[in-house]
Amino acid sequence: MVTIRSALVLAAATFAFAFPAVERRTVQQLDQAAFDEAHPRDNGATRAFSSTQIKTSNGQCLFVDKLSGDFRANLTPVQVVDCDDSEGQKWDIITSGEHNDQAGTMLVVSTLTQACLNFDPRRAAGNQVLLFSCGGRADGEGQVADSQLFPFAVGSGPLSLAPVSAAGTCLTVKGNVLDQASCDKGDANQSFTFGNGGGVAGPAPTSSAIPAPSAPLPAPAPASASISTPSTTAVAQGPAQNSPTPSPTPEISAPTTENVPQSAIPVSRAGLVLDAKAAAEANVRDDTATRAFSSASVKSADGKCLFIDPLAGDFRENLIPVQLKACDGSAGEKFDIITRGKHIDVADSMLVVSTVTQGCLNFDSRRAAGDQVILFSCGGRADGEGLVTDSQLFGFKGDSSTRLAPNSDKGATCLVPEGNVLGSGACDGSQGQLFTIG
Repeated sequence: MVTIRSALVLAAATFAFAFPAVERRTVQQLDQAAFDEAHPRDNGATRAFSSTQIKTSNGQCLFVDKLSGDFRANLTPVQVVDCDDSEGQKWDIITSGEHNDQAGTMLVVSTLTQACLNFDPRRAAGNQVLLFSCGGRADGEGQVADSQLFPFAVGSGPLSLAPVSAAGTCLTVKGNVLDQASCDKGDANQSFTFGNGGGVAGPAPTSSAIPAPSAPLPAPAPASASISTPSTTAVAQGPAQNSPTPSPTPEISAPTTENVPQSAIPVSRAGLVLDAKAAAEANVRDDTATRAFSSASVKSADGKCLFIDPLAGDFRENLIPVQLKACDGSAGEKFDIITRGKHIDVADSMLVVSTVTQGCLNFDSRRAAGDQVILFSCGGRADGEGLVTDSQLFGFKGDSSTRLAPNSDKGATCLVPEGNVLGSGACDGSQGQLFTIG
C-alpha cells in the first residue's frame, strides 16, 4: 500500500489557460461513469425554457465546452462566443424540481452536460462562475444550493443573473467569459435574454441522452472492495460547509509528475479507476502547517487503530470510510494532527489528516447513516480548493487523549466506534468515546 500511494501522491496536472484569468482544466475525454453519476437529468423538473440560447446584450451566446472542465464535466468555465446553435449553446431554465424548491427562482442548466450555472466567491478571482453538479455536490448527490439559484419571474428578458447566495452580485460578461461584478442596472454586460429559433418554452422531452464524447471512453475497471457506490438521491455536497473563514494562504508544496503509475488502479466508489492527477490536486500536503503530532496512530478506547485504505474511496481519494482494526503500524494507520495551517485558523482545534492521502477526517450528518465519517479533501471542496470547514475541525487542547467532536455539531456529536468502522453518536462523556494519539 505504501508503494502504491508513494507513486500516486506524486501525480499532478499543469493546466492550460484558454482565457485570461480563467483556470482551464481541459481533459481529453470524460470519465463516463463519473459523468453520468454527477449529472443525472431531472426529468420531473418544470422547465420555463428548454434547449434555449442565452444571449448577451451584444447578441453573443453563452457556451460551454464539456471537455474544458474536469473528468466529469464539473468546474467548466462559461464562455461568450458568436451564436451558432451548437449543443454547447443550449440551456434549460428550471423553475421547480429536485434541485430547485424555491419559488420565484431558476436554475440555469446546460442541456449538453446537465450541470448547473454556479457562483462560488471562494474560488480565485476570474474563476468564480462555472458549471457544477446541480445541488452542489461534485458526485451529483446534492439537493439544493443557493449558489445555483437565480431570481426569475416570467418572460425571456432582458434580465440579470444575480445568485441568491450573494446579494448585490450579478454575473457579467468580461471579455470572452462569464464573470461576476457588483450589480449595476445600467451595465449592458449584465443583461441577458433567453430564446432563439430552436428554443422551446415549457416542458422538455423526457429523453436524458447525453451526446457522446468525441473520443471513446475506456471501460471502467472492476472495483477492488465492497464499499457501496453512493446513492444518487443522497443529500448534500461532500462535507457540511459552514461559511469558510478566510485564512492566510501559506505556500503549499507542488506535487510533481514523477513516477505516476501508467496502469489503471481500481477504486471502490464512483469513477471506478483512480485519477492520479485529480487525487494529487485534491489532497495537497500543507508543508507550512503546525503539527502537534506527525505520523501518529489514533487508537480507540479498546486499543484498535483508525485506518484508511486509499483505494476504498473515489477516483481522487475522497469519500474514504475510516476503519478500525488491530494496530500493525501500517501506513494507513498514520495521521498528522494539525493545529494551524491553510485549512485551520480556529484556536483549540485540530485537523486529523491521513499521512498517506493528506485527506481530512470529516463528519457529514447529511450523508446516509453508516457513511457519515469519511476522509475528504481538507477545506471541504472535492477539488482541493476549499479553505476552512467546521466539519473537519475537532476540539483539541494539546493532550494525547481526546474526543473527536466535530465543531460543526458544537460538541453534541462524537465520533465513536461502530463495529469495524468509525461512526457517530451523542457525546456522553464516557471513556469509551476517548481516542489516544501517539
